[in-house]
Amino acid sequence: MSHYYSFIVHFLSFFLLLTTLPCHRFLTEAAGTGGRWELLQENIGITAMHMQLLHNDRVVIFDRTDFGRSNLSLPNGKCREDPTELVLKTDCTAHSVEYDVLTNTFRPLMVQTNVWCSSGAVMPDGRLIQTGGFNDGERKVRVFNPCSTCDWKEVGDGLKARRWYATNQILPDGKQIIIGGRRQFNYEFYPKTSAPDVYSLPFLVQTNDRGIENNLYPFVFLNTDGNLFIFSNNRAILFDYKVAKVVKTYPTIPGGDPRCYPSTGSAVLLPLKNLQQPDIEAEVLICGGAPKGSYTEAGKGNFVKALDTCGRIKITDANPQWSIETMPQARVMGDMILLPNGDVLIVNGAGEGTAGWEYGRTPVLSPVIYKPNNAVKSRFEEQNPSAIPRMYHSTAILLRNGRILVGGSNPHINYEFGNDVMFPTELRLEAFYPPYLDTVKNNLRPKIISPTSNKASIGYNEKLVIRFKVTDTVIPNTVSVTMVAPSFTTHSFSMNQRLLVLGNEKVTNVETTSYDVEVITPRSSNLAPSGFYLLFVVHQGIPSEGIWVQIK
Repeated sequence: MSHYYSFIVHFLSFFLLLTTLPCHRFLTEAAGTGGRWELLQENIGITAMHMQLLHNDRVVIFDRTDFGRSNLSLPNGKCREDPTELVLKTDCTAHSVEYDVLTNTFRPLMVQTNVWCSSGAVMPDGRLIQTGGFNDGERKVRVFNPCSTCDWKEVGDGLKARRWYATNQILPDGKQIIIGGRRQFNYEFYPKTSAPDVYSLPFLVQTNDRGIENNLYPFVFLNTDGNLFIFSNNRAILFDYKVAKVVKTYPTIPGGDPRCYPSTGSAVLLPLKNLQQPDIEAEVLICGGAPKGSYTEAGKGNFVKALDTCGRIKITDANPQWSIETMPQARVMGDMILLPNGDVLIVNGAGEGTAGWEYGRTPVLSPVIYKPNNAVKSRFEEQNPSAIPRMYHSTAILLRNGRILVGGSNPHINYEFGNDVMFPTELRLEAFYPPYLDTVKNNLRPKIISPTSNKASIGYNEKLVIRFKVTDTVIPNTVSVTMVAPSFTTHSFSMNQRLLVLGNEKVTNVETTSYDVEVITPRSSNLAPSGFYLLFVVHQGIPSEGIWVQIK
């Protein structure tokens, strides 16, 4: 990894910079209009570089095994013995934890090989399949089962190519496709299909900036037709992975600046609606990033202002074109999270520089909510700021109660816990409460009564009746039901994040404050790959607490 080795070269210049600039140079002040923050944990022992919510309301969190000793010991005197490790051959500290959302507690987990800058996805049965990494972890597959006593299980070299900075996507048949990675211009599947095991993807060669790359962690989304939208650097294609054919080539994003790692922007597939229509529209939103040359300039101590633009494109159009919008702040290394009501939260990141060791400056402390259904120029709402800078290696995910779990930030080559560095390794977990969780809106907030069984099983293209309570009078056309696929989040991209609006076929008042809403489930696995989803009732933009459902 180029920035790994260049760190030594820039080590002295960085600390000269640190001692000559005042601390306030690195913080931004912003007045927000909504939302609030809560500190959940002062110290979980590791930094949250990767996060995945599982259907037992526990979050698997991990960083990397070569940061040095963490602040959390492994249980029962366990130690990780690894003769190939670059930092510690014997390490008795944890580099992964399981966080229990319901009890606000955590426990250490033991990962055997290096998961640095890896990827993953949850299989239809709820298991987290985690792939790749660095050094001895680059071809590894690891499995985590959602149970209160489970730990990581290594299944060996399950990958044929080295996967470092790759992207995973669940496919309609339940398999994973694993795309790209450092110097890997190809893809493969897990579990394995027929030979060949690795398939060429020339698009990743075409979007590779020599020496900087900008094609790592490509943004990948399953389109409504079963093909894959793949965005790398500043361009995108629609790709039929079954026959290795480019179906459509999209225009270069206006301005031509890179949006993928290390010029790290973020991206979401906007909510899929009108699911019973024969042709379902799909739109992608990409926000932030860094201008061309920012990575090279950061290596010289010059931190270029991040991009303040978002590009939005209807990927299902016959002649798709980008539309460009301007965010309230410039942002690189931000995270984009789909909220249950269909809005998008943009959180974390920096206002200058790029991803990479010590290459970011000016933390952006205030999240922004993007409202995709509003008119242009009225879609962004700035939120109240956090007090914690979240720089390189920070993450965010949606929880079942509608909060956003935020963690991570370590822009250093090792753990750095002292006050003598610009941004100490961040071990705190916090939650952001979007405005829909304000107590003044409690009378509008639905509560799901049935299905009563968490993890309810549903099928495709079938009628589903959900009973809910709400204090305020319900106006039928203000009720909808959404399904959200929990994401594997790392390096500013939430893999497999997906929100479907089931709409509202009929709302019936069954008691004074109780209502039934009738919806039709997604008609195929092209729209909703089988697996676990969070289901919400949304009333006047206010979501209920979610329940877990499994579509199969």
